[in-house]
Formats: sequence, structure tokens, C-alpha cells
Amino acid sequence: MSKLVYLIPLFPLLGFLINGLGRKSLSKSLIGIIGSGTILASFVVSVLVFFDIKTNGASVITLFNFIQIKGLLIPFAFQVDQLSALFLLIITGIGFLIHLYSTAYMHEEEPHHFARYFAYLNLFIFSMLLLVLGANYVIMFIGWEGVGLCSYLLIGFWFKNNNYNYAAKKAFVMNRIGDLGFLLAVFWLIFKLGTTTYTDVFAQVGQLSTFDITAITALLFIGAMGKSAQIPLYTWLPDAMAGPTPVSALIHAATMVTAGIYMIARSNILYTMAQGTQSLVAMVGLATAIFAASIAIKQNDIKKVLAYSTVSQLGYMFLGLGVGAYTGAVFHVMTHAFFKALLFLGAGSVIHAMHHEQDIRKMGGLKKYMPITNITFLLACLAISGIPPFSGFFSKDEILMAALAKNPIYYYLGLGGALMTAFYMFRLYTLTFLGGFRGTHEQEHHLKESPIAMTIPLIVLAILSVIGGWVGIPELFAKDAHSLEHFLAPIFAASTAISEHPHLPASQEWMYLLGSTGLITVVIIYAINNYKKYKTSTAESTGLGIVLENKWYVDELYDTIIVNPLDAVAGFFKSFLEKFVIDGAVNGVGRLVGYGSRQLRLLQSGQVGNYLIIMVLAIVVFVLVWFNDITIVYYLNRLFN
Repeated sequence: MSKLVYLIPLFPLLGFLINGLGRKSLSKSLIGIIGSGTILASFVVSVLVFFDIKTNGASVITLFNFIQIKGLLIPFAFQVDQLSALFLLIITGIGFLIHLYSTAYMHEEEPHHFARYFAYLNLFIFSMLLLVLGANYVIMFIGWEGVGLCSYLLIGFWFKNNNYNYAAKKAFVMNRIGDLGFLLAVFWLIFKLGTTTYTDVFAQVGQLSTFDITAITALLFIGAMGKSAQIPLYTWLPDAMAGPTPVSALIHAATMVTAGIYMIARSNILYTMAQGTQSLVAMVGLATAIFAASIAIKQNDIKKVLAYSTVSQLGYMFLGLGVGAYTGAVFHVMTHAFFKALLFLGAGSVIHAMHHEQDIRKMGGLKKYMPITNITFLLACLAISGIPPFSGFFSKDEILMAALAKNPIYYYLGLGGALMTAFYMFRLYTLTFLGGFRGTHEQEHHLKESPIAMTIPLIVLAILSVIGGWVGIPELFAKDAHSLEHFLAPIFAASTAISEHPHLPASQEWMYLLGSTGLITVVIIYAINNYKKYKTSTAESTGLGIVLENKWYVDELYDTIIVNPLDAVAGFFKSFLEKFVIDGAVNGVGRLVGYGSRQLRLLQSGQVGNYLIIMVLAIVVFVLVWFNDITIVYYLNRLFN
């Protein structure tokens, strides 16, 4: 079955081509069927491949030689193993639900824009599938750049709004900064090892010096920081909310931002051998988790809260990678895909019902109008907060326990971030669904539950958010119950063999587990009680609250030290170099030719006398030149003879 893995990216590529080329002739119904059906077909093949790997193990499928020159062979090949199979299920499964949801959410768009939207979504899925299936860093990089392009196209989907175009450009440029690091790492591998194929690189890793490994992993991490929105390259992700809400769900849950986690998990042996880089990954991830969580506390746009939540949760994944808990990080990618897709699609359901209102201060009381959205959103909030037995509890706890074993400071800071997560999520839930309605009378009159094409994905994702973590039950609860760890063991075997993974005593682990759960519960109760009687008139922030509302003024700082100076330099070159040098040279040549033409045309006056004078002058010049030539020849002959 693994030999048919090429069908998985092929189906969404065909969907992109059909909807893209036929956007002006296809009906909306057919567009939705093609766009969603191709992803469903990929999901079915992914399931078959997953079970084939469980039975027969991993394999590499080579399609053709992509680059072949002296001393370098880069095949266009797919690596089908446990890690790629898990990501295939996440990408195609969550991706299909988002496509299905989009058929209703985007139904008001014009048919050709509707087709363009689904074409971009299909291309997005294709690029991400290529990224996780590639058997070498070059094929991964092609998919890596593909998801960057698609994010630009989808964030700026409503291109008539210049603010949305700016957000799309910001995402594109910031990702290119990270991608330079990735590309340099690939060149370094080629220079040192003459290959980019995973199996060859990992087999020859002993030939690399400590400096080489540290440099390569640091450069790869720069790429991951851009793609997975870590400090300092994180500010593009909250602005990516400019695109349609299902796009936000796709970027945050199934594609794009998980690429950096996948890349480091795939390169785990390199990072295990580069302890300095691994510590850097942990510290950057932890700093991002706390910093983004603090900002989310005071955001009032429903999508912005979730965006900063994603940045924070990605920080936890990097913390897991940095402390060597590779399985825990991948586990959190999976559970996060469930509850974050649910949260964004739930937010989209709310925005749809509120006629595109996104300010949670103008909502409230939606529980009675939107029961399905309410209960599914609540389940997602419980999952992300880490309440047992919801999915987020198991994955986040695994990362925090590994952090505690590595460095207690990591644990306590990570727990602080988890408490902030619980607070801002239930602030969001309470302001949106509980209390009295704070919107307009017209909005309240039209409030109703979303159509079935939107609620079915919510229900499916809610079920996964509840039970999705049960594949990773820790030893503390039951022996050998961590099915995901056993499944991924071959991927991380080399790292496990050379690194120590200290385990806490069971009694100590129970103490931390119960203590953290109790604290999270207290925070949730406090958030609900604090905001259930919220009134807009009492919403003024002061002190630190203003700083958090303005996102620690990081965007303003970047504008001051980077954007504005670059704009000034660009303005100088535009006004001086472009206007006076480049334009001056080009326009000067044009003016010179024009002037010369105007003067030459005076020779064609039509006056016979003028022509006779010119003829006589020409004869005189001819004679002088001829005489000169004879004289020169005469003296040359005298000289040499």
C-alpha cells in the first residue's frame, strides 16, 4: 500500500488544477465537492498507508532523480514511516473537516472567488503533504516554500482590503527570513556530507564536528522559528487572522505552523547531539509560550486570542523538543490540531452568527442561541486548559513532566503559562457564551445555530478533543498504555539510545499532577466568576493591562528599529537613485535621441541651394580625408623603407 503514497499529494494537486482552471465555469456545489472530495480521498489513502506501516514498517519510495550532478544526487523520494504517517492523518483528516466547513462558511462568495479559495486550500494541503513526505531536506524545502506561498495567498484572499494585503506580505517576508536559515543549513549538509537524504545524513552524522552539528541545527531552528512563529519571528501569525476563519484553522491546526515541529522531530538525532542548540530550543519555546499567553489575556478579538494561544502552544511543543521529549512534542501537535481546529471553527461559527462581529466585548449569552457551538467550544477550552481526561491534559502534562525532570525552572515557568492559558481561554468562553447579550438588537434577532455543514466538523473535532489524548496515557496511569510512544519509537530510537531520560518517582509525579490540575481548576473558576457579569462600560484597562492589550508594543518596536529605517532608506533610493540616476540615465538617452533627431531633420529642408552647399562641403571633406590618407601612407613608406 505504501507504494501508492504518491496518490496522497496527487489528489489535492488535481483539485487545485481543476478548481483553479475551471473557476469561471464550475458551479459552487461542484467546486465544494471537488475541493473537499480530493482531501477525503487523500485521507482514505493515508489511513491505508498508516495501517500498512504498522504492519510492514517504514519504506522509501523513489519516484525519479530530481537533481543529479557530479558528486550530488537528490532524488524526488517519499519517506513513509511512523512520523510521516501520523502527520498525514492530521493534515488530511483535519484538512477535510475544514474544507467541508468552508463549503458553508464561504458560500456567500462569488463563484470564481469560491473556486479560487478552494484551489488555494487544495494547494496548501498539497504543499504540506510534500513537506512531511519528502525523504530529504530539499523536497521538504519545496513543500516548506509552498506552504509559505499559500499562506500569503490565503491571508490576503480578500485582496481589496489593503490591511489584509499588508498582513499577507508581513507573513511572507517574515517567513523568508527564517527560510534563509533553513537553506544555509541544507547547503552546509551538502558541503560536508554531499547528501540531504535523511537516512544518509543521520547515518553519517558522526563525520560532522560539534561545530558543524551546532551550526546546522541552529540554522534549521531559525527556519523553524519563522514557520512556527517563535520569538522573535512570531508577529506574523496573529496578523494572519486577516484571512477567512477556516484558513486560520488550517494554518494553526493542520499545516504551516506545525512544519517547524515536524522538521526538528525528523532531525531529532542532530538535535540530541547538539546540546547547546537543544537548550536554545527549550528556552526560546518556553519564553514564547509565556510571552504569547500574557498577550492573549487582554485581547478582545476572538481570533486574536486564539492566534496568540497558538503561538503559546507552539512554544510548549518547542519546549518538549528542547528537553528531549520528542514524542510529547509530536503528541501535542496532534491534540492541539484537534482542539485548536475546533476553537477556530467554533469562532467562525460565532462570527458567522454575529454577522462578522469579532469583538468578544460585544457578544455574550450565545449559549442559548448556539447550543452545539457552545458545548463544542467548551470542550475545546477544557482540552487546551489541560483538564483530565481531555486530550490536552495528556500531551501538555507529558511535556511538563519531561521539563521538570530536565530543569525544575522549566516546569514552574511552563506551569505559569498553563495557568494563563486556562485564564484567557475561559475569559474568552465566558465573554462569548455566558452572561447577557451585549450586541445590537438586530444581531440578537438574527442569532441562530450554524448550518449542518459547519456543525458536523465541530462535533467530530469535539469528540477527538475529548478522546484524542487516550493514545498517550502515561505509565503513571497504566503500564504500556502509551500507544503513540510505542508507535513512534523507531523514529526516536537513536536519540533515546544516546540521551538520558530521568523519570520522577510516581509519588512525586502524582503530587505535581494533582497540584497543577487543582491550580488550573481554581483559575478557570476565577475567570468564569470574574467575567460572567461583565459590562462593556467597566472594561477600561489600566497599567499593565494597556501594555498587554498593545501586545507589549513589539510591533511598534519592530516598526521603529527595522521597518521605518528600511522605509527611509528605500525612500532615499527611490527619490535619489531611482529618480536622478536610473530615471535620469534612461530619460536622458531618450531626450538625447529626440534632440538629435530634431536637429538632423533640419537637413531635409527641400531647398536645392542647401543641398548644393552640403554636397560641396562633403566633397571638400572627402578630398581632405583622401589627401590625409595619401600623406600618411607616404611617410609610413619612407619610415620603413
